[in-house]
Amino acid sequence: MASISKEERARLLAQYKEIPIEAGVYRIRNTVNGKVLVDSTPNLKSLNGRKGSLNMGTYPNKSLQREWTEYGEDAFVLEVLEVLKPNDNPFVTVKDELKKLEEKWIEKLQPYGDKGYHKLK
Repeated sequence: MASISKEERARLLAQYKEIPIEAGVYRIRNTVNGKVLVDSTPNLKSLNGRKGSLNMGTYPNKSLQREWTEYGEDAFVLEVLEVLKPNDNPFVTVKDELKKLEEKWIEKLQPYGDKGYHKLK
């Protein structure tokens, strides 16, 4: 792997920091069996952290973790399903809006049983 100069690294880091932080809903999809996990995050830039957690074996969803370990990272894709639109209403919280958006996608995709990693409530 070619190394980059300190200047190039600083430029890339500055460029990364300029990317706006967006909240949203994403899915982790197993390309082998089609199962999905739907989740949300206040910072979509943090999705690489989800991969890191799965690669370290510390992801909280045990059935997803088990299959990630069994099939390997290359058998999964992380996909952004929807970015939360900014809301100027001071009485609306990002956390509450994200939860609603996540529930909408869970309702739509029904990721239970053979279709996903969620448990029916």
